[in-house]
Amino acid sequence: MKALNTSWLCLLILLLFIRLGASDGHRKTNEAYATLLYGDKFSLGVRVLGKSIRDTGSKKDMVVLVSDGVSDYACNLLQADGWIVEKISLLSNPNKIRPSRFWGVYTKLKIFNMTDYKKVVYLDADTIVVKNIEELFKCARFCGNLKHSERMNSGVMVVEPSISLFNDMMNKVNTLPSYTGGDQGFLNSYYLEFPNAHVFEPNMPSESLNNRKVPEMERLSTVYNADVGLYMLANKWMVDENELRVIHYTLGPIKPWDWWASWLVKPVDVWQNIREKLEESLPGTRGGQNPKDSLIVKFLFLFPICVVLFCCYHSYQKNPCCFGSFCRTSLFDHVRHHYHKIKSGGSVAYISISTSTISSTHEQLFNGAQYKVPAYLGGVSVCVCFMATVVSLGLAFLLVPRQVTPWTGLLLMYEWTFTIFIIYLEVISI
Repeated sequence: MKALNTSWLCLLILLLFIRLGASDGHRKTNEAYATLLYGDKFSLGVRVLGKSIRDTGSKKDMVVLVSDGVSDYACNLLQADGWIVEKISLLSNPNKIRPSRFWGVYTKLKIFNMTDYKKVVYLDADTIVVKNIEELFKCARFCGNLKHSERMNSGVMVVEPSISLFNDMMNKVNTLPSYTGGDQGFLNSYYLEFPNAHVFEPNMPSESLNNRKVPEMERLSTVYNADVGLYMLANKWMVDENELRVIHYTLGPIKPWDWWASWLVKPVDVWQNIREKLEESLPGTRGGQNPKDSLIVKFLFLFPICVVLFCCYHSYQKNPCCFGSFCRTSLFDHVRHHYHKIKSGGSVAYISISTSTISSTHEQLFNGAQYKVPAYLGGVSVCVCFMATVVSLGLAFLLVPRQVTPWTGLLLMYEWTFTIFIIYLEVISI
């Protein structure tokens, strides 16, 4: 009887542990990768980042800090992808002079308060991991990469969370200057001696690594934060491409999930290749698709076809004879002539037209036209067509969703540019 009770007790304890481990995405390791999400438009970047980390074979926790602006659907999707979702409140930006897109970037400082973990590797949502970077967890208490002369970039960092450190940062947020108007400038002011720190050596022997005094700061090699912006300037990486570990898409407002970025920047292809491998964590999300965007794409694809069919029908209603006369044109007669000759086995005969006849006809047309067509009509036509093209491209660019695949975006762009161009010319000709 005692053995039976003991078995039941062990079973209940086991079920309790399973339940606790499965609920709310509890942490499984004491080291983690972390990123930050302010709104749904960056959620695809977080999905691709997570996929790139898992593709390197890492089993460490992946934590995404999400603000109030992130929808429940995006949180559920990221959880289904394997992210541990932690909801946080935004930290206000104390800088009055700053880019508008930096309104919530000081929230990144909350990674220094992730005290559930011994060490955290932070990665921006616009980064991907192309090779295993587990060695970064051996780095110092704070690690980052220098860019743009002696400035540290906060897109990739290694931190050792501490309540006292976080509180000290919060006390200095309103007093320390920020050259960017955001978190990066603040961290450069906080870690003022960072440019003088030693470079992190990942290949250091384990014995030396364990016996050394852990430094306060270390600088990371460029391979851990390869800047696509610098790649664009030099048309090559600053380091050996085969040694790259992390690619950072620092293109300002242009992000790798924008469909047109793949046609402008070559390294975006690497990001898109990882995106294509995303699994269907929730219905309709395979390959980074968005169910809402899928409906919009179907509408945008079918609507221009319906417009063209309607225009054809409208033209037929206005002039029903035009279709019949089109079928009796010289082109159809020419094809029919070819067909009958080939079928009968004879040669195809052509009637030659003399050059003098063509020249005289052109001269008559030109002499007649110069008295009927205003001289300025050609310039006006060019201007109208140019305006129609610009308007068509602009409207088509606004209509196509940003996060569709590159080929889908290009196809819809061409389709809607042509459709709007035709509609524009029809409107101004009325």
